[in-house]
Amino acid sequence: MTHDPSHGPGPDPSADRSATKAPPGANAAAPLDAREGDPWDGVAARLDALPDAEAHAALARCCGARRWVEAMLRARPFHDGARLDRAVDRAFDALVSDDWLEAFAAHPRIGEKKERLQAFAHAEDSEREQAGVRGAHVATLAALSDGNRRYEEKFGHVFLVCATGKSADQMLAILRSRLANGPEAELAIAAGEQKKITRLRLAELR
Repeated sequence: MTHDPSHGPGPDPSADRSATKAPPGANAAAPLDAREGDPWDGVAARLDALPDAEAHAALARCCGARRWVEAMLRARPFHDGARLDRAVDRAFDALVSDDWLEAFAAHPRIGEKKERLQAFAHAEDSEREQAGVRGAHVATLAALSDGNRRYEEKFGHVFLVCATGKSADQMLAILRSRLANGPEAELAIAAGEQKKITRLRLAELR
């Protein structure tokens, strides 16, 4: 994997994996153990109990970056939600640009047609998360399709947003606003959205 030399010091990914920090915005999701009742102990127990192959599949469902999955597997057993939370952050902090792009590539476009969703390994997750697109006005869907195309032409990867709870119009507005970003800023924002999606999918494992 190669490092994008345009990334400077600070929280953007760097070539030194041992010292790499996640891009700005990548810590936007709340810690796993910060929610009421600490249900993340159950997620940790579930992951600890799974055989290696099943744990790998469960984690790959949450994030498509192989380096992240491998780091999480090495971190087992987690024992509790707090340790799981720290492991999630450490695994993300070790990613560089190509790892993030690999994670993004596991996601379909926002508003993707159902028949095309099936080409993705976790189509059911994506379809559920994009529920706000169903029933959207045809003009909104056309605008999303055009926005996705322009976004990919500019940034070289799929437009990624944590779609859960968002309407098609809200996602379209977010897409249009992010088209004004530079590549480095947009990579950081997309990485933050990936972290949110990952944590939501992890929560479903308990």
